[in-house]
Amino acid sequence: MATIIDVAKAANVSPSTVSRVIADHPRISLKTKRKVREVMKDLAYYPNIQARNLAAKKTMMLGVVMGHSAMLAFQNPFFPEVIRGISATAHARKYGLSLSTGGTEREILDEVRAMVQSKKVDGIILLYAKDQDPIFEYLRAENFPFVVVGTPPEHRLETDYIDNNNVALAEELVDYLIALGHEDIAFVGGDIHYGVTRDRVKGFEQSYAKHGLEVDAAYYQHNTDHVEETLLKLMQLKNRPTAILTQDDLMAYEIITHLERLAIRVPDDVSIISINNHALSNYVRPALTTVEIHIFELGYKAAEFLCQRIENPTKKAQHAFVETKLIVRESCAKRC
Repeated sequence: MATIIDVAKAANVSPSTVSRVIADHPRISLKTKRKVREVMKDLAYYPNIQARNLAAKKTMMLGVVMGHSAMLAFQNPFFPEVIRGISATAHARKYGLSLSTGGTEREILDEVRAMVQSKKVDGIILLYAKDQDPIFEYLRAENFPFVVVGTPPEHRLETDYIDNNNVALAEELVDYLIALGHEDIAFVGGDIHYGVTRDRVKGFEQSYAKHGLEVDAAYYQHNTDHVEETLLKLMQLKNRPTAILTQDDLMAYEIITHLERLAIRVPDDVSIISINNHALSNYVRPALTTVEIHIFELGYKAAEFLCQRIENPTKKAQHAFVETKLIVRESCAKRC
C-alpha cells in the first residue's frame, strides 16, 4: 500500500507539499496539484481523510432531519427529491450525509443531540418548520449551524432558511379557481402546526377576502391520515365544495380515486388543484393541475446555505424563496 512518502518521491516533491495538495491549499500551483494527483492515482494512494478532518476539527458530514418518522417520510416523493438536491451540493463540496431515522419526535431529538454532542456532523438541515419545535430550540441553544427548509415560526431574522412563498402560492391557486367560477373551495391540508400549512391557509384566506367572499370553516380539513373519511364529510355537506385545493399531489391522487368510487367526476363535478408537480402528475387521469415548487432546488440551496454557515459562523442569516409556477392541465374546469 502506497504512502504519502511514496507519492512525494514519485512526484519529486516534499511530503508536506503532498499534504497541501490533498488539502487543496491555494498557494500550491495548479501544475503541481495536477502532477501530484496523477501520481496519487497511478499509485492508488488514498489519503486518510478522516485523520485530516479530525485535525481540522471537521467531520465533512451534514445531518438531515425529518420532522416525523423516516419510514413515513420516504413514502412522500418530496423527501427523496429534496435530499437529492442536498446530495448534489454535498457531493460538490466533499460532504457526506447522515439522515435521522427515528420514529417519534423524542427519538429524533435524541438523534440530533447525539449528532451535535458527539460531533458526528458539522451542521444540520431541518426538512420542516413547525411551532414549538424542541429540535429547533435545541440547535439554537447550542449555537450549532443549521438551516431550515421552510419558514420558521419564530426567530426568522437570525435563522438561515429556504422556502417557497406559500402564502402567495396558495393565493394564486385560489385566485385561479375563483376565476373559473368556483366560490365554494375546500382546503385539505396537513398539520396546522407546520408553517407550510399555516402559510397556505393564510394565502387561501387572502384570496377569498380580496374577492369579497367568506370562507366556510367546514371547508378546512386537516385530517390527512384519513383522507377518505375527510372527503366523505366534505361531499355530504349541504353546500358541498365545487373545488378542492390539496396539500400535495399524492393527496390529490387519493382524492381523485375516492371521488371516482363515489361517482363524482373530476373536473366536471369537482375541480382538483394541487402542489408539488410530482413526476406522475401529468400521467394520472385527469392530468393534474398543480404547482411546480422546484423541490430539488430547495434542497440544493439549503445545503449551500449550511456549508456557508459552517465556513463563516458569524455571517448574517440568509433567507430566500424559490420561485413557483402554476402548471395548468386537466383537473380543473369552469363552474357553470
